[in-house]
Amino acid sequence: MKRVTKYVIGTAAMLVASAGVAGVTAYTVLQSKDNKGELSFNDAFQTNLNARTAALSPANMQPVDLTKAAESSLNSVVHIMAVQRSKVQTIQTQPDFFDFFFGDGQGRRQQVQTPERRGLGSGVIISKDGYIVTNNHVIENADDISVKLHDGREMKGRMIGTDPSTDLALIKIEGDDFPAIPVGDSDQLKVGEWVLAVGNPFNLGSTVTAGIVSAKARGLGANGVESFIQTDAAINQGNSGGALVNAAGQLVGINAMLYSPTGAYSGYGFAIPTSIMTKVVTDLKQYGTVQRALLGIAGRDMGNEVYPDEIKKEQKELGATEGVQIVEVTEGGSADGLLQKNDVIIAMEGKKIKNMAELQGTLAKYRPGDKIKLTVLRDKKEKEFTITLKNAQGNTKIVKNVDMQILGAAFREVPQDLKRQLNLGYGVEVTGVSDGRMKDSGIRKGFIILKANSKQLKTVQDLEDVMKAASQSPDQVLFMTGIYPSGKRANYAVDLSQN
Repeated sequence: MKRVTKYVIGTAAMLVASAGVAGVTAYTVLQSKDNKGELSFNDAFQTNLNARTAALSPANMQPVDLTKAAESSLNSVVHIMAVQRSKVQTIQTQPDFFDFFFGDGQGRRQQVQTPERRGLGSGVIISKDGYIVTNNHVIENADDISVKLHDGREMKGRMIGTDPSTDLALIKIEGDDFPAIPVGDSDQLKVGEWVLAVGNPFNLGSTVTAGIVSAKARGLGANGVESFIQTDAAINQGNSGGALVNAAGQLVGINAMLYSPTGAYSGYGFAIPTSIMTKVVTDLKQYGTVQRALLGIAGRDMGNEVYPDEIKKEQKELGATEGVQIVEVTEGGSADGLLQKNDVIIAMEGKKIKNMAELQGTLAKYRPGDKIKLTVLRDKKEKEFTITLKNAQGNTKIVKNVDMQILGAAFREVPQDLKRQLNLGYGVEVTGVSDGRMKDSGIRKGFIILKANSKQLKTVQDLEDVMKAASQSPDQVLFMTGIYPSGKRANYAVDLSQN
């Protein structure tokens, strides 16, 4: 099990994410249609709209009855097993004395059989036709996904899409009339409100724990985009991907991680709010990838006590105690020409922004092309700007999911005899070229790719990872450096942009 160690004001603690294939543990109801034909969450999924009223009446202050919420949500939470099959991999050992004097000085290469790996976690049925939300780390690198329903049925799961930036994934089981959970609005949650955590901790099967919302918009530095709901409902290994449910039986969060010095529950659990989840999974279903809007700034929280004295002094002169201080504006980004360094973002669309996590959580609801009103403090005076949001490529176009087929080529790791002949330590060979971006760039069969965008390629998976990252970058270009079997070296630029 992978553990991530965090130090907070001198105290060592652990971020333990839930058990998945990658070996980790228990780690947004949105948007109307716009003129680009995008779907809202309720349009995209066959949701359950039969939500009940909250069980607690403020008028008589009677104790909260959570039994109905538990009963309905248990049927919507599934047990997920993700399997990564055994594979043969070629590894490169570190060079030793004999390699330097009798070998090529690059270490030895040997093939090893990796063991089969199994990871366990939870998921939540959000659609009557079998769409399930879970954490990305639960099913990451899985070759097979098995889903066990609360009624004991076991089914094969099919991957629809993943978003590592928010640690969310969407999978599908075949069938209809599944018990979909009603999806609530996490923005309406109040600190102190009762919630249930439903999942499969320690492979025990369906388990419900209760607690309250301890805090909202928590940032832990664990994901690229995060605005966690903090709860003291017990979350443990295997709870990853499970449901955080309010007293009305509505899904308000996807349980993601715990914060603990021991690796087990110690009072701090964190869930991804439905305000982020609904946008992410709707994009994954419609486009295969998330249409992420970027503000185009680098910023930091106001008033953080751990900042050095010079930053504290700088922030004191800005006249705000809460919000996000802009430290850099990205050229060509959404905010370029409007916002400035040392502006303090204090509200978005009228909603108060207290910190970077709250800014990320609010921004995560929007798509490129959407216009937002941003309130900032500049020279101690409030100013309002209307900003058109852009994507990472600096435009408002739809970003499509890019796979290896766009390259129009076949690949393999360079055989050992060819490595010895050309004195190579690594590389990926092009074994065939058909119509596609590789052919358009002039690449021929036999070309050995040594580096792509400055990263050494040892496996075909390395090439796929670099290509996917490049497709989401502003340039959308794959720069390849390599060699042909004749010894001729060559460089190519492969255009990954999609019209």
